[in-house]
Amino acid sequence: MEHALSPATLAELRRPRPYPAVSVLTPTHRREPHSAQDAVRLRNVVAEAKKQLEADPAVTRERRVDVVAQLDQALAEVDLAHSEDGLVIFAAPGEHQVWSLARTVPERVVLSDTFLTRNLVSAQASERPFWVLSVSAHRVALWNGGGERVTEARVHGFPRTLGPENFDPERQERIGDTPSTFRDERTRAFLREAGSAMEAVLRTSPRPLYVTGETAALSALDEVAGVAGNAVHVHHGGLAHGTPDAVWQAVRPAVRDAAAKGVEAVARELESARGRKEFAAGVDEVWQNAREARVRLLAVEENYRITVRDDGDHLMPAASGDLDSRDDIVDEIVEKCLETGADVRFVPDGTLGDAQGVAGVLRY
Repeated sequence: MEHALSPATLAELRRPRPYPAVSVLTPTHRREPHSAQDAVRLRNVVAEAKKQLEADPAVTRERRVDVVAQLDQALAEVDLAHSEDGLVIFAAPGEHQVWSLARTVPERVVLSDTFLTRNLVSAQASERPFWVLSVSAHRVALWNGGGERVTEARVHGFPRTLGPENFDPERQERIGDTPSTFRDERTRAFLREAGSAMEAVLRTSPRPLYVTGETAALSALDEVAGVAGNAVHVHHGGLAHGTPDAVWQAVRPAVRDAAAKGVEAVARELESARGRKEFAAGVDEVWQNAREARVRLLAVEENYRITVRDDGDHLMPAASGDLDSRDDIVDEIVEKCLETGADVRFVPDGTLGDAQGVAGVLRY
């Protein structure tokens, strides 16, 4: 199952497909007793997708057979033993993907010529993604972090390994004793290349960066690569060959400290925006401003959900299942704000007080 949503992956998911591109969404649960019903619920929603394919006159028999087979393959790949809070299946002629999300989703089936991505976008934003670069003299590994976990990232040549150097006794005789590991020019060139590769990663996917390593390794990287200047240093060696859990345990205090400081900064900015009358609160007001690309900073409480219907002028509260109801309006707002260049921050429940779960700082 997929977890990491890069800009390139998102662009590929949004690419138009031959009709039908099927999106199947269902909430899942991490623990009993609710998780016991996830398998039944998943089979039922996939069956509903097949039913809609059968009933749609725009779907040819050949394509229906293809997409049904893709749905069956996707269903076989689902691992509910490691489920999180939401599951998304994408299926189209000749392809399928399964995404596990650390944010709940409404149960729904959508047939279109593109996949429904807003729930993925919102889930990633809620996880506060970050990078971890683990540095040693002979190996540099990159980790993709977010949602209380890290996984190894194999992009831009990572992990990078420095091969053994042929022993040259004449060179050692000329220069005297061998230089210390991080003073050796070959090692420094290796770290310089790793730093350049990390800069390329940050250009395509900007996130907070944490760098782990022994003090000598961190100092050497600082000297030869500009990327380390804006990173948080975590003095912990041995993680270039470490496990995901070991890396997460090492960076967790720094990540949580940064998150707490981020929440405080958001609260200050919202309060300042109130005084300047550049403040919006509540789902209807924020949605109106998001559609006009006026939101500069969006703050959403982590578990805030609301079902609404659009009466033409405003969003009104509605019950799930009502005609024209929209169960994932919060995710729509998040995606719209990200598309228009806003900074989106998820904050603990209760942080926004009378703002009713969602608030924004306006551009003008």
